[in-house]
Amino acid sequence: MQHVYKTGPSSRVLTILLAGGAGERLGPLTRDEAKPMMPFGGIYRLIDLTLSNCVNSGLTRIYILTQYKALSLNRHVREAWNILSPELGQFIEAIPPTRRRRDTWYLGTADAVYQNLQSIEEERPGNVLILSADHVYKMDYRTMLDWHNSRGADVTVGTCQVRPEEAERFGIAEMDGEYLIHGFEEKPRQAEAKRSRFNPEMCSASMGVYLFSTPVLVEALLEDAEDTQSTHDFGRDVIPKLVGRRRVLAYDFIDENRKEVRYWRDVGTIDAYYEANMDLVDVNPIFNLYDQNWPLRTGAVRLPPAKFVFADESGRMGMALDSLVSHGCIVSGGKAVHSVLSPGVRINSHAVVEDSILHANVWVGRHSRIRRAIVEQGILVPEHMVVGLDPDEDREAGHTVTESGVVVLHSASPGVREKRARRGAYRSMKAAS
Repeated sequence: MQHVYKTGPSSRVLTILLAGGAGERLGPLTRDEAKPMMPFGGIYRLIDLTLSNCVNSGLTRIYILTQYKALSLNRHVREAWNILSPELGQFIEAIPPTRRRRDTWYLGTADAVYQNLQSIEEERPGNVLILSADHVYKMDYRTMLDWHNSRGADVTVGTCQVRPEEAERFGIAEMDGEYLIHGFEEKPRQAEAKRSRFNPEMCSASMGVYLFSTPVLVEALLEDAEDTQSTHDFGRDVIPKLVGRRRVLAYDFIDENRKEVRYWRDVGTIDAYYEANMDLVDVNPIFNLYDQNWPLRTGAVRLPPAKFVFADESGRMGMALDSLVSHGCIVSGGKAVHSVLSPGVRINSHAVVEDSILHANVWVGRHSRIRRAIVEQGILVPEHMVVGLDPDEDREAGHTVTESGVVVLHSASPGVREKRARRGAYRSMKAAS
């Protein structure tokens, strides 16, 4: 069947969110859920940020390609993002692997899209926007679409400015004066010669945001699928092969967060995930959750308001300072400082939680002390437990501790136990999301 691909406004763009990764570097937090379902800022999931960018950009035809432990992700999308109108041709649809084109699971980001070419072609989009579902940033994709169309690009790569000393963590684009990419290298050792045309003091790093003219995407994926040496990844394989053969342009990220420093975070490690959450609780938060001009959406929280109780002569005082406190939380004579409390958390008398992220339904026992920690959902921290004050002691005790000293408390951590069966904790969290 001969398809005609139309170019034009955002209504003719098909958006594909890559949400199938296992998130191994975030283990043990991703033991039971896909990385895009990681909690963020108390009430959100990581995928909510990318979906909010899409809806705020007027992009309302969205495929989410899932794979790894996708049950809760599928439910979240179905229940929290049923806001579009099918009568207007709008949809947010999760697509599991169907093995239409090969008898394997997804072999990489490019292979995930390749295996869904039939679904793409049925929509007849003029352009296809490919996004990661687990990055933290605010972006109006319409400005990138305008850049792409006005300059006659075949492919446009979203880029963010990074310092040269940070370049080895990213894929770095080299471009000419017209922003045409003539070189693309993953994690270069020497970045001094790869300065950005957008800012000669910086380098332009790929954000994992790719806008393709549909015929170019189809041709590139068919070619990549036949390459037995390919890792079937957009950044490592598809984009570098197109450079020099097609009109591949760089687009400089415009931040809708509107702070002094442009904000884009890949939260692929526990330390990066921790820092992104801590960016929310500063007095002047680096990442703004409260901007009504760029709303972040998620499912309705069906829990009572947060509650702070007890203040007496014994020193008990239920309070939270510089913290995000979600619905259903009870701070009962304890204290939370510079922390993120997800729905249903309880902090009991004389317990102190500092610089920490508590996932849903965590119960902190009396006189406990938690600092610089991430506590998995449904965990009961026993009375008088101390974690996060000395990383060496925490490692000796058998806790998971990152290079920067962040402690992860999960169901297998010494001394803790699950507050309830995991199925019960999950149901409680669904009520909160």
